[in-house]
Amino acid sequence: MAYRMLVLVGERTSMIYLGCFTMIGLLTLIMAHTAVAATIFPLMMAIHTLYDEDGKPTRFGKGLFIGMAFVCGAGSIVTLLGSARAAVALGFFRDMTGREISFFELSQYLLPIGWGMIILLWGFFLIFFKPEHSTIPGLRARAKSLYQHLGPISKTEVLTLIIVLSAITVLSLRSFIPALEPLDKSAIILVTMVLFFIFNILTVKELEELPWNIVLLFGGAMSIGLCLWQTGCAQWMAIKWLSMLQSAPWWAFVLGVAFFVMMMTNFIMNVAAIAISLPVALVIAPYLGVAPEVVFYSSLVTAGMPFLLLVGAAPNAIAYESRQFSAGQFFLVGIPASLLLMAVLALFVLLIWPLMGMPMNILR
Repeated sequence: MAYRMLVLVGERTSMIYLGCFTMIGLLTLIMAHTAVAATIFPLMMAIHTLYDEDGKPTRFGKGLFIGMAFVCGAGSIVTLLGSARAAVALGFFRDMTGREISFFELSQYLLPIGWGMIILLWGFFLIFFKPEHSTIPGLRARAKSLYQHLGPISKTEVLTLIIVLSAITVLSLRSFIPALEPLDKSAIILVTMVLFFIFNILTVKELEELPWNIVLLFGGAMSIGLCLWQTGCAQWMAIKWLSMLQSAPWWAFVLGVAFFVMMMTNFIMNVAAIAISLPVALVIAPYLGVAPEVVFYSSLVTAGMPFLLLVGAAPNAIAYESRQFSAGQFFLVGIPASLLLMAVLALFVLLIWPLMGMPMNILR
Protein backbone atom coordinates (compact mmCIF):
# COMPACT_ATOMS: atom_id res chain seq x y z
CA MET A 1 0.00 0.00 0.00
CA ALA A 2 2.75 2.44 0.97
CA TYR A 3 4.83 1.84 -2.16
CA ARG A 4 1.84 2.01 -4.51
CA MET A 5 0.69 5.24 -2.87
CA LEU A 6 4.18 6.74 -3.26
CA VAL A 7 4.23 5.82 -6.94
CA LEU A 8 0.86 7.52 -7.36
CA VAL A 9 1.56 10.79 -5.48
CA GLY A 10 5.10 11.23 -6.75
CA GLU A 11 8.20 12.72 -5.14
CA ARG A 12 6.87 15.97 -3.64
CA THR A 13 6.78 15.69 0.15
CA SER A 14 3.67 17.87 0.32
CA MET A 15 1.80 15.34 -1.85
CA ILE A 16 3.14 12.46 0.25
CA TYR A 17 1.50 14.14 3.26
CA LEU A 18 -1.76 14.39 1.32
CA GLY A 19 -1.57 10.83 0.04
CA CYS A 20 -0.97 9.41 3.52
CA PHE A 21 -3.74 11.47 5.11
CA THR A 22 -6.21 10.54 2.36
CA MET A 23 -5.39 6.85 2.74
CA ILE A 24 -5.95 7.07 6.52
CA GLY A 25 -9.22 8.97 6.07
CA LEU A 26 -10.57 6.36 3.65
CA LEU A 27 -9.68 3.48 5.97
CA THR A 28 -11.42 5.12 8.96
CA LEU A 29 -14.68 4.97 6.99
CA ILE A 30 -14.73 1.19 7.37
CA MET A 31 -12.41 0.47 10.34
CA ALA A 32 -12.04 1.66 13.91
CA HIS A 33 -9.45 4.44 14.13
CA THR A 34 -7.28 2.39 16.51
CA ALA A 35 -7.14 -0.46 13.99
CA VAL A 36 -6.32 2.02 11.22
CA ALA A 37 -3.43 3.50 13.22
CA ALA A 38 -2.06 0.04 13.99
CA THR A 39 -2.36 -0.94 10.32
CA ILE A 40 -0.88 2.26 8.92
CA PHE A 41 1.98 2.62 11.40
CA PRO A 42 4.41 0.15 9.75
CA LEU A 43 3.61 1.65 6.35
CA MET A 44 4.45 5.11 7.69
CA MET A 45 7.72 3.76 9.07
CA ALA A 46 8.54 2.40 5.61
CA ILE A 47 7.78 5.78 4.02
CA HIS A 48 9.96 7.64 6.52
CA THR A 49 12.80 5.18 5.95
CA LEU A 50 12.72 6.11 2.27
CA TYR A 51 12.92 9.77 3.31
CA ASP A 52 15.66 9.36 5.94
CA GLU A 53 17.44 6.03 6.21
CA ASP A 54 19.01 6.97 9.58
CA GLY A 55 15.60 7.00 11.26
CA LYS A 56 16.42 10.18 13.21
CA PRO A 57 13.64 12.68 14.07
CA THR A 58 12.86 15.02 11.20
CA ARG A 59 10.23 17.70 10.60
CA PHE A 60 8.75 15.44 7.94
CA GLY A 61 8.63 12.54 10.41
CA LYS A 62 6.93 14.67 13.06
CA GLY A 63 4.32 15.86 10.57
CA LEU A 64 3.80 12.36 9.22
CA PHE A 65 3.19 10.62 12.56
CA ILE A 66 1.44 13.39 14.50
CA GLY A 67 -0.63 13.89 11.36
CA MET A 68 -1.46 10.17 11.36
CA ALA A 69 -2.86 10.48 14.90
CA PHE A 70 -4.84 13.65 14.17
CA VAL A 71 -6.28 12.39 10.87
CA CYS A 72 -7.29 9.07 12.46
CA GLY A 73 -9.43 11.12 14.84
CA ALA A 74 -10.87 13.38 12.14
CA GLY A 75 -11.78 10.47 9.88
CA SER A 76 -13.26 8.38 12.69
CA ILE A 77 -16.20 10.74 13.23
CA VAL A 78 -17.64 10.22 9.74
CA THR A 79 -19.27 6.79 10.13
CA LEU A 80 -20.38 4.47 12.90
CA LEU A 81 -17.54 2.12 11.95
CA GLY A 82 -14.85 4.65 12.88
CA SER A 83 -15.19 4.19 16.64
CA ALA A 84 -17.44 3.00 19.47
CA ARG A 85 -18.24 6.50 20.72
CA ALA A 86 -20.91 7.19 18.07
CA ALA A 87 -22.90 4.08 19.01
CA VAL A 88 -22.84 5.07 22.70
CA ALA A 89 -23.93 8.62 21.86
CA LEU A 90 -26.75 7.35 19.65
CA GLY A 91 -28.02 5.25 22.55
CA PHE A 92 -28.13 8.23 24.91
CA PHE A 93 -29.76 10.39 22.24
CA ARG A 94 -32.47 7.80 21.52
CA ASP A 95 -33.23 7.23 25.22
CA MET A 96 -33.47 10.94 26.04
CA THR A 97 -35.20 12.28 22.91
CA GLY A 98 -37.03 9.24 21.56
CA ARG A 99 -35.54 9.88 18.12
CA GLU A 100 -33.42 7.48 16.07
CA ILE A 101 -30.50 8.73 13.98
CA SER A 102 -29.66 6.41 11.11
CA PHE A 103 -26.25 5.31 9.87
CA PHE A 104 -26.45 7.52 6.79
CA GLU A 105 -27.98 10.53 8.55
CA LEU A 106 -25.02 10.55 10.91
CA SER A 107 -22.58 10.53 8.00
CA GLN A 108 -24.53 13.22 6.14
CA TYR A 109 -23.69 15.84 8.77
CA LEU A 110 -20.30 14.57 9.91
CA LEU A 111 -18.68 13.76 6.56
CA PRO A 112 -18.19 17.44 5.53
CA ILE A 113 -16.58 18.43 8.83
CA GLY A 114 -14.51 15.25 9.10
CA TRP A 115 -13.03 15.54 5.61
CA GLY A 116 -12.83 19.30 5.93
CA MET A 117 -10.59 18.82 8.96
CA ILE A 118 -8.44 16.29 7.07
CA ILE A 119 -7.78 18.82 4.29
CA LEU A 120 -7.12 21.60 6.82
CA LEU A 121 -4.75 19.36 8.79
CA TRP A 122 -2.80 18.76 5.58
CA GLY A 123 -2.26 22.51 5.28
CA PHE A 124 -1.64 22.74 9.03
CA PHE A 125 1.26 20.28 8.94
CA LEU A 126 2.72 21.84 5.81
CA ILE A 127 3.01 25.05 7.84
CA PHE A 128 4.08 23.70 11.25
CA PHE A 129 6.24 20.81 10.00
CA LYS A 130 7.36 21.88 6.56
CA PRO A 131 9.56 19.02 5.29
CA GLU A 132 13.29 19.67 5.11
CA HIS A 133 13.19 18.72 1.41
CA SER A 134 10.47 19.75 -1.03
CA THR A 135 11.10 16.61 -3.06
CA ILE A 136 12.81 13.28 -2.65
CA PRO A 137 14.67 12.77 -5.96
CA GLY A 138 14.37 9.22 -7.26
CA LEU A 139 11.69 8.28 -4.74
CA ARG A 140 9.11 7.20 -7.32
CA ALA A 141 11.62 4.95 -9.11
CA ARG A 142 12.79 3.56 -5.79
CA ALA A 143 9.24 2.89 -4.65
CA LYS A 144 8.53 1.06 -7.93
CA SER A 145 11.65 -1.02 -7.49
CA LEU A 146 10.83 -1.91 -3.89
CA TYR A 147 7.24 -2.75 -4.86
CA GLN A 148 8.44 -5.08 -7.62
CA HIS A 149 10.95 -6.62 -5.21
CA LEU A 150 8.05 -7.61 -2.95
CA GLY A 151 6.91 -9.98 -5.69
CA PRO A 152 3.36 -11.27 -6.19
CA ILE A 153 0.99 -11.39 -3.26
CA SER A 154 1.61 -14.49 -1.15
CA LYS A 155 -0.85 -17.02 0.24
CA THR A 156 -0.21 -15.69 3.75
CA GLU A 157 -1.06 -12.15 2.64
CA VAL A 158 -4.23 -13.35 0.91
CA LEU A 159 -5.25 -15.25 4.04
CA THR A 160 -4.57 -12.17 6.18
CA LEU A 161 -6.78 -10.04 3.92
CA ILE A 162 -9.57 -12.62 4.04
CA ILE A 163 -9.49 -12.76 7.86
CA VAL A 164 -9.35 -8.97 8.28
CA LEU A 165 -12.06 -8.24 5.70
CA SER A 166 -14.27 -10.96 7.19
CA ALA A 167 -13.95 -9.37 10.65
CA ILE A 168 -14.74 -5.91 9.22
CA THR A 169 -17.76 -7.33 7.36
CA VAL A 170 -19.18 -8.99 10.48
CA LEU A 171 -18.60 -5.85 12.57
CA SER A 172 -20.31 -3.73 9.90
CA LEU A 173 -23.28 -6.05 9.42
CA ARG A 174 -24.05 -5.97 13.16
CA SER A 175 -25.61 -2.54 12.55
CA PHE A 176 -27.95 -3.88 9.84
CA ILE A 177 -28.69 -7.54 10.64
CA PRO A 178 -30.45 -8.07 14.02
CA ALA A 179 -29.33 -11.72 14.18
CA LEU A 180 -25.68 -10.60 14.37
CA GLU A 181 -26.25 -7.94 17.02
CA PRO A 182 -25.67 -10.32 19.99
CA LEU A 183 -22.12 -10.95 18.72
CA ASP A 184 -19.76 -8.99 20.96
CA LYS A 185 -17.29 -6.74 19.14
CA SER A 186 -14.45 -7.72 21.47
CA ALA A 187 -15.15 -11.41 20.83
CA ILE A 188 -15.01 -10.88 17.06
CA ILE A 189 -11.65 -9.13 17.33
CA LEU A 190 -10.35 -11.80 19.73
CA VAL A 191 -11.33 -14.59 17.31
CA THR A 192 -9.53 -12.72 14.54
CA MET A 193 -6.36 -12.57 16.64
CA VAL A 194 -6.58 -16.28 17.49
CA LEU A 195 -6.93 -17.11 13.79
CA PHE A 196 -3.71 -15.20 13.09
CA PHE A 197 -1.85 -17.52 15.48
CA ILE A 198 -3.61 -20.69 14.29
CA PHE A 199 -2.55 -20.01 10.69
CA ASN A 200 0.98 -18.91 11.72
CA ILE A 201 0.46 -15.37 10.43
CA LEU A 202 1.70 -14.18 13.83
CA THR A 203 4.01 -15.97 16.26
CA VAL A 204 4.48 -15.84 20.02
CA LYS A 205 7.88 -14.20 19.47
CA GLU A 206 6.21 -11.33 17.60
CA LEU A 207 3.72 -11.00 20.46
CA GLU A 208 6.61 -10.60 22.90
CA GLU A 209 8.10 -7.84 20.72
CA LEU A 210 5.01 -5.63 20.98
CA PRO A 211 5.63 -2.13 22.44
CA TRP A 212 4.28 -2.98 25.89
CA ASN A 213 5.30 0.44 27.21
CA ILE A 214 2.60 1.98 24.99
CA VAL A 215 0.07 -0.64 26.12
CA LEU A 216 0.82 0.18 29.78
CA LEU A 217 0.74 3.93 29.09
CA PHE A 218 -2.70 3.73 27.54
CA GLY A 219 -3.97 1.24 30.11
CA GLY A 220 -2.86 3.54 32.94
CA ALA A 221 -4.69 6.46 31.37
CA MET A 222 -7.86 4.38 31.11
CA SER A 223 -7.56 3.54 34.81
CA ILE A 224 -7.26 7.23 35.72
CA GLY A 225 -10.29 8.01 33.58
CA LEU A 226 -12.28 5.20 35.21
CA CYS A 227 -11.46 6.62 38.66
CA LEU A 228 -12.70 10.07 37.58
CA TRP A 229 -15.89 8.48 36.32
CA GLN A 230 -16.66 6.08 39.18
CA THR A 231 -15.92 8.57 41.95
CA GLY A 232 -18.30 11.08 40.37
CA CYS A 233 -15.57 13.69 39.87
CA ALA A 234 -16.07 13.83 36.11
CA GLN A 235 -19.87 14.13 36.47
CA TRP A 236 -19.41 16.93 39.01
CA MET A 237 -17.17 18.82 36.56
CA ALA A 238 -19.69 18.34 33.76
CA ILE A 239 -22.58 19.68 35.84
CA LYS A 240 -20.56 22.65 37.12
CA TRP A 241 -19.29 23.60 33.68
CA LEU A 242 -22.60 23.22 31.87
CA SER A 243 -24.50 25.00 34.64
CA MET A 244 -22.31 28.05 34.00
CA LEU A 245 -23.61 28.09 30.42
CA GLN A 246 -27.32 27.87 31.22
CA SER A 247 -27.83 31.62 30.67
CA ALA A 248 -25.50 31.87 27.67
CA PRO A 249 -26.61 32.33 24.02
CA TRP A 250 -27.57 29.06 22.35
CA TRP A 251 -24.43 28.95 20.20
CA ALA A 252 -22.19 29.59 23.23
CA PHE A 253 -23.89 26.71 25.04
CA VAL A 254 -23.35 24.35 22.10
CA LEU A 255 -19.69 25.29 21.68
CA GLY A 256 -19.21 25.19 25.47
CA VAL A 257 -20.48 21.61 25.58
CA ALA A 258 -18.21 20.68 22.66
CA PHE A 259 -15.20 22.34 24.32
CA PHE A 260 -15.83 20.46 27.58
CA VAL A 261 -16.03 17.15 25.70
CA MET A 262 -12.82 17.99 23.82
CA MET A 263 -10.93 18.64 27.07
CA MET A 264 -12.34 15.61 28.88
CA THR A 265 -11.59 13.22 26.02
CA ASN A 266 -7.90 14.11 26.36
CA PHE A 267 -7.92 12.66 29.89
CA ILE A 268 -10.49 9.86 29.77
CA MET A 269 -11.85 7.55 27.08
CA ASN A 270 -13.95 9.40 24.54
CA VAL A 271 -16.81 6.98 25.17
CA ALA A 272 -16.72 7.97 28.85
CA ALA A 273 -16.52 11.68 27.96
CA ILE A 274 -19.68 11.32 25.86
CA ALA A 275 -21.43 9.27 28.55
CA ILE A 276 -20.67 11.93 31.18
CA SER A 277 -21.45 15.12 29.31
CA LEU A 278 -24.14 14.32 26.74
CA PRO A 279 -26.96 13.37 29.16
CA VAL A 280 -26.40 16.55 31.21
CA ALA A 281 -26.27 18.71 28.06
CA LEU A 282 -29.43 17.16 26.60
CA VAL A 283 -31.32 17.90 29.83
CA ILE A 284 -30.26 21.58 29.86
CA ALA A 285 -30.63 22.17 26.09
CA PRO A 286 -34.48 22.39 25.94
CA TYR A 287 -34.53 25.13 28.61
CA LEU A 288 -32.29 27.23 26.36
CA GLY A 289 -34.30 26.46 23.26
CA VAL A 290 -31.42 24.47 21.75
CA ALA A 291 -32.24 21.54 19.47
CA PRO A 292 -30.72 18.28 20.77
CA GLU A 293 -29.32 17.38 17.33
CA VAL A 294 -26.76 20.18 17.26
CA VAL A 295 -25.58 19.29 20.79
CA PHE A 296 -25.26 15.64 19.77
CA TYR A 297 -23.26 16.24 16.56
CA SER A 298 -21.01 18.91 18.10
CA SER A 299 -20.10 16.59 20.98
CA LEU A 300 -19.27 13.76 18.59
CA VAL A 301 -16.97 16.00 16.56
CA THR A 302 -14.76 17.07 19.49
CA ALA A 303 -14.89 13.64 21.20
CA GLY A 304 -13.14 12.19 18.17
CA MET A 305 -10.23 14.62 18.07
CA PRO A 306 -8.14 14.72 21.28
CA PHE A 307 -5.13 16.61 19.95
CA LEU A 308 -3.42 17.50 23.25
CA LEU A 309 -2.32 14.38 25.14
CA LEU A 310 -0.90 11.04 24.07
CA VAL A 311 -3.37 9.23 26.33
CA GLY A 312 -6.34 10.94 24.66
CA ALA A 313 -6.68 8.22 22.01
CA ALA A 314 -4.94 5.02 21.01
CA PRO A 315 -3.69 6.44 17.65
CA ASN A 316 -1.84 9.17 19.60
CA ALA A 317 0.01 6.54 21.64
CA ILE A 318 0.71 4.42 18.56
CA ALA A 319 2.17 7.43 16.73
CA TYR A 320 4.45 8.13 19.72
CA GLU A 321 6.13 4.76 19.19
CA SER A 322 7.74 6.22 16.06
CA ARG A 323 10.09 8.21 18.36
CA GLN A 324 9.83 11.17 16.00
CA PHE A 325 8.43 13.53 18.65
CA SER A 326 8.13 13.97 22.41
CA ALA A 327 4.98 14.22 24.52
CA GLY A 328 5.70 17.93 24.99
CA GLN A 329 5.97 18.52 21.24
CA PHE A 330 2.70 16.69 20.70
CA PHE A 331 0.98 18.89 23.30
CA LEU A 332 2.33 22.14 21.83
CA VAL A 333 1.19 21.19 18.32
CA GLY A 334 -2.17 20.12 19.73
CA ILE A 335 -2.99 23.59 21.08
CA PRO A 336 -3.31 25.36 17.69
CA ALA A 337 -4.86 22.21 16.20
CA SER A 338 -7.56 22.22 18.91
CA LEU A 339 -8.21 25.93 18.31
CA LEU A 340 -8.54 25.17 14.59
CA LEU A 341 -11.05 22.43 15.40
CA MET A 342 -13.17 24.76 17.54
CA ALA A 343 -13.10 27.44 14.81
CA VAL A 344 -14.24 24.93 12.17
CA LEU A 345 -16.97 23.62 14.49
CA ALA A 346 -18.21 27.19 15.12
CA LEU A 347 -18.45 27.71 11.35
CA PHE A 348 -20.53 24.56 10.97
CA VAL A 349 -22.78 25.36 13.95
CA LEU A 350 -23.48 28.95 12.86
CA LEU A 351 -23.58 28.55 9.07
CA ILE A 352 -23.04 25.22 7.34
CA TRP A 353 -25.21 22.82 9.36
CA PRO A 354 -28.24 25.18 9.29
CA LEU A 355 -27.88 25.37 5.49
CA MET A 356 -27.84 21.55 5.40
CA GLY A 357 -31.14 21.45 7.28
CA MET A 358 -29.99 20.59 10.80
CA PRO A 359 -32.34 22.10 13.43
CA MET A 360 -30.61 24.59 15.73
CA ASN A 361 -33.42 25.85 17.95
CA ILE A 362 -36.74 24.60 19.30
CA LEU A 363 -39.81 26.56 20.29
CA ARG A 364 -40.08 26.99 24.05
